[in-house]
Amino acid sequence: MDRSKIKPKHLIFATACLIVFLLTGSASVVIGFVFLFGTPMFFMNELPPYATIGERVWQYVYLTICTLIFVFLISPILIIIPLSFNAEPYFSFTEGMINFDPAAYSLRWYEDILTNGMQNPLATGAAWWSDMWENAQWILATRNSFFIAFVATVLATSLGTLAALGLSRPEMPYRSAITSLLISPMIVPLVITATGMFFFYSDIGLAKTYTGVILAHTTLGIPFVIITVTATLSGFDRSLIRASQNMGANGWTTFYKVIMPLILPGMISGALFAFITSMDEVVAVIFIADVEQRTIPRQMFSGIREQISPTILAVASILVAISIVLLTTIELLRRRSEKLRGLSQA
Repeated sequence: MDRSKIKPKHLIFATACLIVFLLTGSASVVIGFVFLFGTPMFFMNELPPYATIGERVWQYVYLTICTLIFVFLISPILIIIPLSFNAEPYFSFTEGMINFDPAAYSLRWYEDILTNGMQNPLATGAAWWSDMWENAQWILATRNSFFIAFVATVLATSLGTLAALGLSRPEMPYRSAITSLLISPMIVPLVITATGMFFFYSDIGLAKTYTGVILAHTTLGIPFVIITVTATLSGFDRSLIRASQNMGANGWTTFYKVIMPLILPGMISGALFAFITSMDEVVAVIFIADVEQRTIPRQMFSGIREQISPTILAVASILVAISIVLLTTIELLRRRSEKLRGLSQA
C-alpha cells in the first residue's frame, strides 16, 4: 500500500473503529459505525490547503447529518427486503436470521405470490399455469395493476403533454389559474378527490368499472406529466418552431420532428411518474373499484386487514425494486435532457 495515500483522517477513523470494537465487542456494531460515519468521509471532497480545522470539521459534520437523514428515510423501505425472506410467518427478525442461519431464510413467501388462491397448487404443466393465471389472487391483482397503470399512463402522458404545450405558449390567457386547476389533484387531499370521483362516477355509471378506475388514475397522473413537460419546455427555443413553419412544415410535422425529440425526456419522466402513481394508488381504488378491479395496493391493504402474511413483504420488495429501476431511468433521462438543452456537458 502506498503510505502517501494514508491520511490522518483515515488513521483517526481506524482508531475510532478500534475503540468502538473494544467497547462493544460486536463486529456488527463496528460495521454500522463504519457505514454511518465512514460514508461521509468517502464522499467528502478535498478542501483547499488554506481551509481551517473548523471548516473541515463542519463539512464532515454536515455530510454525517445528511447520511443520518438518508438512513432514517430509507431504512423503513429497505428493512422489508430481508424480512421477506423469513422462513417463519413473522414480521420480525428471528434469532436464526440475526445469526445468518441459512435455514432461517426461505423463498416461500415469493412462491405464495403465485399459489395463493389457486384451486390446485399441486398441479403440473399447463394446468398449473392456467390455474395460477386465472385464480391466484396476487397474480390477478398484478394483472389489474399493470393493465390499469399502462392505459392510465398513456392517457395521462398524451393529455398532460398537450396541456403543457398549450400552457407554454406566451399568448395563453389565465395560464397560472389553469395550471393551478390542472395540478390540483396533487394538492387536494386524496380522500377528498376520491370521494368526489366516487359520487360523480356513480351518477354517470362509471363506478365499479375498469373505465372509472383508469380515468381516476389518469386524473391523478396528469399533474406529474404537466410539471415535467413544462420544466422541459422552459428551456425550449421557440424560434425552432418558426423556422420549421417557414420551411413549410405543418403543425403535426413540427411537433413530431422538432418539438417531440427535445421534450421526449420530460414526457418519459412524466409517464414514469404517472405509472408509479397508478401502481401505488389505493385510496381511489377503495372508493371506485370493485372486487374485479382489485389492484396490488388494494390487495395489500386487504391482506393487512384480513390475513397478515409475509407475502405482503415479498410483494413490497418487488415493488421497491421496480421503483428503483424506474427512478434510475428518470434520473438518466433528466441528465440527457440537460445535455440536449446544453445545461450539462456530462
